[in-house]
Amino acid sequence: MAERAPGSPAPRLVVFCGLPGAGKSAAAGALAARLGLTVIGVDPLEAAMVGAGIERRQPTGLAAYLAAEVLAEAQLRNGLGVVIDAVNDTAEARGQWIRLAARTGARLSWFEVVCSDPTTHRMRLQKRRRAEDPIIGAPTWDSLNRRRRQLAIWRDPRVVLDSLHHTPEELAALAQDAMDGADAAV
Repeated sequence: MAERAPGSPAPRLVVFCGLPGAGKSAAAGALAARLGLTVIGVDPLEAAMVGAGIERRQPTGLAAYLAAEVLAEAQLRNGLGVVIDAVNDTAEARGQWIRLAARTGARLSWFEVVCSDPTTHRMRLQKRRRAEDPIIGAPTWDSLNRRRRQLAIWRDPRVVLDSLHHTPEELAALAQDAMDGADAAV
């Protein structure tokens, strides 16, 4: 790992979680831009794998999470902060970021982005168009049920950001305030 200057803070590992269409990627991107961090998104990595010819029947989702972890670790070991953009709906997925922070000494921050109005959330999901959707498929409202249940049983501490009445930039400001408050408490 790159040596940090005495007194300099550990690099930051910021993990955004939440259902597709809640506003997670937009908030992650806004926070990364605000803080000068790199965003590593699981979906673009999975789309690259499928686009390269790896068949969808292979565990490309899992492979994308692992690839994201490797990329994040390289950044963190160089003293650079990272924002992870992924659903992170299982304990296993979230556990990988906990272990990565422990291995690298990174300051770990968790944010779950929600859209508290189901009608608005459903409309956002149906209207969104991402470059990776034609390659890996766009999630449907009905396909979110399992993920919704998984996130509902998550009990670990995190900051929940509601995108219903906030722009991605406002969510980024709220996230930064939460991180600054956590840093001040240490």
